[in-house]
Amino acid sequence: MDYKSRLLKILKEKSYERGKFVLASGRESEMYIDGKQTTLSAEGSYLVGKIFYDIIRMSRVPIDGVGGLSLGADPIVTAISVVSYTEGNPIQAFIVRKEPKKHGTSLWIEGVKGLRKGAKVAIVDDVVTTAGSTLKAIHRAEEEGYEVVKVLTLVDREEGGRENLAKEGYQLEAVFTKADFLQD
Repeated sequence: MDYKSRLLKILKEKSYERGKFVLASGRESEMYIDGKQTTLSAEGSYLVGKIFYDIIRMSRVPIDGVGGLSLGADPIVTAISVVSYTEGNPIQAFIVRKEPKKHGTSLWIEGVKGLRKGAKVAIVDDVVTTAGSTLKAIHRAEEEGYEVVKVLTLVDREEGGRENLAKEGYQLEAVFTKADFLQD
């Protein structure tokens, strides 16, 4: 099976819409990609986990953990972690909160007990526009003591996110770009 082609088909069916939308960045757009509609479906979750895991597995640097900002990254990191386990190479998942937990341990990041300080991690997101959410996750992971060595997204909207990440020394790897949705 061609996992990537199948995933793009599912994304176009479940996640892609045309119209007038205000994005998380505050920008207006005539297209919207709600990655969660795909990443929360059974097949979409598996395909995302498999494709991202394969990218991570091929990394020059072994990856100890995978995380991202809640909510877009939550199903992705879980899918990657599950696939990594089934492939015999478990990778710890973690979730970066938008604000610290209001009770108990007041954690910013869930899943920290599975990762040591200095762990090499990948930060993932479902859709990158300006990379604001992705950068929040990166900064929070670094503040926790992790080394961010890979940044991945399901879709790069090609609206400055890649460049914003590059300014801070990170290279964005995207499974798909905006252009993939405009073809047909």
